[in-house]
Amino acid sequence: MLDFDVTNGSESTAYIGYHHVDVLLGLQHPRTDEPAELSFYITGQIQELLFKLLFTEVNRIRDLLFADDLDEALRYLRRAGHVQRVLTTTWEPVSTITPAEFAAFRDELGSASGMQSYMYRQLEFALGNKAPRMAEPYRPVGWVYEQVMAALRAPSLYDAALGVLRRRGLGVPAHCVERDFAEPYQPHAAVEQAWARVYRSHREHPDVHALAEALCDLNHQHAQWRYTHLLTVERILGHKPGTGGTSGVSWLRKVAEHRFFPELLGARTAI
Repeated sequence: MLDFDVTNGSESTAYIGYHHVDVLLGLQHPRTDEPAELSFYITGQIQELLFKLLFTEVNRIRDLLFADDLDEALRYLRRAGHVQRVLTTTWEPVSTITPAEFAAFRDELGSASGMQSYMYRQLEFALGNKAPRMAEPYRPVGWVYEQVMAALRAPSLYDAALGVLRRRGLGVPAHCVERDFAEPYQPHAAVEQAWARVYRSHREHPDVHALAEALCDLNHQHAQWRYTHLLTVERILGHKPGTGGTSGVSWLRKVAEHRFFPELLGARTAI
């Protein structure tokens, strides 16, 4: 493998200094001579950076919704959608790795698995997929556990959206927005009716209608990410167990069935 560690004392350029390119290109340390490992390695790092970007954007959108700044929230939701689409395409280079190529370096992963990504877990929490048990795998690493628990306890993007509905007088019960945010959200018929009303009378609340559609876009893009992950793993591993101890494809299929913002989908059935 070529040595891309270009750190050279105080010598640099403005571009290298701004992006810390020397540091970034020195972070790849494949453990075998299998060429495909570098594709796997770099793609994983790119995904982590995109998880961080999405997590930051989702939290910004949440805060804008709490401030009732829907115009700005919608602008950032469009950006988040573009990031999600890029994230989904990162599976494309990984999907070109053949089973034999992956087998050549799989043992070096040990028990390492994408399911251990604390940045991805924080993103899922920010989008609303929460349960205290999901934070437990990170407990042995104190500083990671603190970050994950902070994301678990914070209100999600959907909590902020429901707050908008309630403040608009759309009939969202108080207990749906005043709750323990670390616990899984429980769908409520009144919330489904509120979203259905937004869709039936979209001219009455055009910005809330736009928010509903933007959240559906976000949900759709994330579902595509999960399903593309499933197809990629199935193509490379078949039905072998995952490196993290899961059942592999069958576990990913169950994960891919999850949807955020449940009443938004239920409202479509009700209309």
